[in-house]
Formats: sequence, C-alpha cells, structure tokens
Amino acid sequence: MGHPDPGYGYTVAVNIDELNERFGIPGALAFETTEAGLVLAKVTTPSCTAELYTHGAHLALWQPTGLEPVLFLSEKSKFEKGAAIRGGIPVIFPWFGARTATSESPRTDGPSHGFARTTEWDVSFAAVVGEELHLALTLVPDDNAKALGYDRFRVALQFTLGRSLTVKMTVANEDTVPLRFEEALHTYLHVGDATQISVRGLQGTEFLDKPDGFKRKTQSEEPLHLERETDRVYLNTEATVFVDDPVLKRTLVVEKSGSQTTVVWNPWSELSHKLADMSDEGWREMVCVETANASEGALVLEPRSLHTMEARIHVEPLQS
Repeated sequence: MGHPDPGYGYTVAVNIDELNERFGIPGALAFETTEAGLVLAKVTTPSCTAELYTHGAHLALWQPTGLEPVLFLSEKSKFEKGAAIRGGIPVIFPWFGARTATSESPRTDGPSHGFARTTEWDVSFAAVVGEELHLALTLVPDDNAKALGYDRFRVALQFTLGRSLTVKMTVANEDTVPLRFEEALHTYLHVGDATQISVRGLQGTEFLDKPDGFKRKTQSEEPLHLERETDRVYLNTEATVFVDDPVLKRTLVVEKSGSQTTVVWNPWSELSHKLADMSDEGWREMVCVETANASEGALVLEPRSLHTMEARIHVEPLQS
C-alpha cells in the first residue's frame, strides 16, 4: 500500500513502464518486477552498481566499481511480500526488536523491528550528479501502520550511491502529540571471515549485552574481536566504527550523525543454524554495524518537527 497522492511516488501496483518513465535514467537507473512481484531498482554508474527494493526501501547490493560487494546478502533470504530481507540494509522503524510497552502506549503487538522493513515505500526522486546516483523513497501511514497505532508520521530515505554510500533517514511527526520511536539502519557488512576481523572505535563505550541478559557493560578491549555470538547495543556514542578485514584486505568505515546508538551483531554458528533465511555458514561472511537510535536512545519527537539520522560508509585499503 502507498499514499494515494501521486506527489509521494507510486505504490507497488504501479506499472513498471510508468515508473521507469518518471524516475528511470538511461544507463544509470532502471526498475523491474521480480517473479515474486517485488519492485527492484537496478543502479549502474561508473562508480558503483547497486540494487534496491521498494519493499522496505531495502538496499540489497552496493558494490563500488572494482571492489568486492560491501553489503552481505544471505543466499537463503526471502524476497517476497510480507517477509523481511536478510542482509543488505533493513530499515528499522518505529521500534527496535520486539515492541515493548511504554508510558505513551501499553501496546506490544506488531512484527519484530517494526513495520517499515516489510512495507512498500514510494519512489519520490532520482537523479545522477557526477558519478553518483541520488535516490529517495518515502513512507507514510498505510492501513497496517494505522492499525498498529502509527497514523501521523512521514519517513524519507535518501540514498547517495557512488564510491561511498550515504543513507539519510528523516522522520517527521505530523501529530499533535509527541512521537516516541526507535530507528536503525541495520547494515550487514560483507567480510571475508568474521573470526578474523577487528572492530575499532568503541573502546570505553557502555553497551547492553543481549546474549548475557542485557547486562550493562563497558568495552575495555580495542579492537573488538568476535569469538562468539555478539549482540551489543552501544549507548551514547557518535563514534566512527572501523571494520578491519585481513581476508579481503580492506577496512570498512561507518561514520554517522544524528545517531546515539550503535549495534554490533553477529549470530555465530548456533543461532545462524536456527535462522531459516541464513545458511549455516553465513555468519562467517557478515557483521552488522548498525546506525541507530534505540533502547535507551529512543527518540521523542515533538509535534510538527523532524529528526534526521545519517550513515556514511566507505572502503579503505587495510593498513598493515
């Protein structure tokens, strides 16, 4: 479902020819429909290739020219209506993890990580600037969001796709009362071997350790080496995170703004085996470094105001 006003773009039922006529860019951006009925935007510029689904505004592939893909995508991921895509950059909104009761609302119903990642978004803008493609999608309340109690918001996602990747997420509250929400760009980074990577930038930061009962801890080690299931919600941090990958001989750099929460996640072997949309060895090829405002960093947005969160990712050669 989408907003009926054509000013917001198109719904999933749109004719692909019409979508290409309005937003397609010859040699750079084309839309097609998958066998499962999802709308897929394919990006090809001199600086990168990328694939983005309007289902969830989900960036599934970003690969700078001449480099390995930067995002991990599970080979067992479902690409169908109503299902979340495993890998790429899922968009988490308006709650992170399971929905929990708050002072504003006692409700606990709804899917894990909110409804944005399984809702159809509308394309609203596309342009090539230099060697970069700029692409924007919007989300407004559909019947499902309204049924879950979210009926006066707008969300815009702006992608800048080139040798680097920028994702900017803006949430607007159109209600007459404050809007409490959580958000995350749940970025799956592709690595050569998760057991060999190093994660830098979070030393001295407090975090909630989910596998250890959400105990509050402070990271003492630098860098962090993954040795088991890792699911850490780092609090009150604006730090840039560096993922050093000796197998692919590169460092993935994740910068951010408008975000006070960083999540580092790897399911490891046991949990990976339990995930129907992840291969048993898929955990070896990924680590999530998520730009977020979640848990204790949830936001309260006043009426007629907005908030913008931004993630910026680029690749550097690994320094020996």
